Amino acid sequence: MEDTELDSSELGTRQYWVNAYTKEIINFDEHGDPGDVWFGEDSAYRAIKWICNSGVDKSSPVIDLGCGNGYTLTELAREGFTNLLGVDYCQEAITLAEKVAEKEFPEIKFEIFDITEGDVRKLGKFSIIHDKGTYDAISLNPEHPKRHREKYIQQVNDMMADDGFFIITSCNWTEEELISHFSEKMKLKCVIPTPQFRFGGKVGSVVSCVVFSK
Repeated sequence: MEDTELDSSELGTRQYWVNAYTKEIINFDEHGDPGDVWFGEDSAYRAIKWICNSGVDKSSPVIDLGCGNGYTLTELAREGFTNLLGVDYCQEAITLAEKVAEKEFPEIKFEIFDITEGDVRKLGKFSIIHDKGTYDAISLNPEHPKRHREKYIQQVNDMMADDGFFIITSCNWTEEELISHFSEKMKLKCVIPTPQFRFGGKVGSVVSCVVFSK
C-alpha cells in the first residue's frame, strides 16, 4: 500500500527553525530561558527513562538527531551518560544548545549536520540514536518529503551500532505507521506507552514513541 504523506507545513522548512531559534537565543541571553521542550517534558522523560534502563553502558556513544536546545542530552548527562553528541541542521539551534550546556555540561558535543544530506560515516556508530520531532519535521517538508524520509531511515540504520537502539517520538505518525516505515530496515524492539485518549469510541495517543534495533 502506498504511504500517505503528511500535509506540508512551515515546520518542515529550515527558515521556520532559524526564526524560532533566533528568538530563543535572544530569550536565553536576556532571561536565561532555554526555550520550549518539543512535545513537552513528559515525552522527553519517557525516552530518557527507557534509555537509562536499556542496559547500555553510560560511556557508549549517544546521538540526538535534531537536538534543538539540547534538553535531552543535558538530562542524559545528569543521569551519568558521558559520550553525547547533538546534531541539528539549524545553526541557531546549535548555538542555543551550546549556550545552555556550556556551564554545567561542557563535555556535550554539538555539530551542524543535515541527516537528509550529510555523510553519516563521519559521525560514526551509535549505541543510542534518539529523535523527538525531527522525523516529523522532515515529513512536513514541502519538497519531496517521501524521498527525505527514506534517506533519513537509511541514514539512521547506517549509523546504528550492531547492538544499538533507535528511539523515536512522533506527534504526526501513529505507532503503526512508524513501525511500517522503519521495519524494512530495523527490528521493532518495543513501544513505549504514552498517554491515550478516547474520542468517538476510538482510542488514540497524542504522541507515539517506538524503539527499534538492528
